[in-house]
Amino acid sequence: MSFFLETLLGGLMSGMLYSLVALGFVLIYKASGVFNFAQGAMVLFAALSMARFSEWIPEWLGMDNLLMANLLAIVVSVVVMFAVAWLIERLVLRHLVNQEGATLLMATLGIGYFLDGLGQTVFGSDIYKIDVGMPKEPVMMLESVFEGGILINKEDFVAALISAMLVLALTIFFQKTSTGRALRAVADDHQAAQSIGIPLGRIWVIVWCVAGITALVAGIIWGSKLGVQFSLQTVALRALPVVILGGLTSVPGAIIGGLIIGVGEKLSEVFLGPYVGGGIEIWFAYMLALMFLLFRPQGLFGEKIIYRD
Repeated sequence: MSFFLETLLGGLMSGMLYSLVALGFVLIYKASGVFNFAQGAMVLFAALSMARFSEWIPEWLGMDNLLMANLLAIVVSVVVMFAVAWLIERLVLRHLVNQEGATLLMATLGIGYFLDGLGQTVFGSDIYKIDVGMPKEPVMMLESVFEGGILINKEDFVAALISAMLVLALTIFFQKTSTGRALRAVADDHQAAQSIGIPLGRIWVIVWCVAGITALVAGIIWGSKLGVQFSLQTVALRALPVVILGGLTSVPGAIIGGLIIGVGEKLSEVFLGPYVGGGIEIWFAYMLALMFLLFRPQGLFGEKIIYRD
């Protein structure tokens, strides 16, 4: 039982990280109605910003306090991601209002490639580390309940807790605030939203800023675990099945989809992998997403669109 619970908890913690990345896709889609292929590049760019400024700030200011340097690096990275969001709206999106979805989709592809190149030019292309003081050693828990206890990775636990808090805050923001309602209105119909006085440009800046913050948190967590390198943007590919499973228009769907896929990957790899030669964790999520695309393409919580002639 303890081994099963270890696997289950490991899957839940991985699922929360998937949900965090998937939220970036959902946020942009809810505001613009387009799938944001630049999300992986945003995660990488934010992680590079955090890694490099955490190195540069102590040199510039002559600081020895690692905690203060990391806090300043986070603040500067937040400002950088806000600036990126503002420039995206100012230089790209405001010129594409009421355009076809395919046009906006291609725009996000261009933004993604541009951020890749800009990140390499400004921050370099080496492998960098992020050290924000997250504990990395495992800890044994519930030894009095289960024989041998349950081994938990502290870093995964802290990362999952941070992700859960951010996800909860974003859920409340979208469901309970007037700005969140305006975002949903813009996603439904750009022209109708503009006709009732909703400023489309401001809404897009807000949602890209929120997506930038989400990318920054995801980049810090994944960068702390894996190191900051250009392969980090492939983390976003792991979140694609999450948004397909939960639904592109649903914030709760991104959460539940991430948990389902995280747990499914771990359990299938541990309990079914030995019988098929392993490797299930690599393709499990994509096969599950394919099944949903075939039988329930809107996902668990997505809106089903009915077209009438």
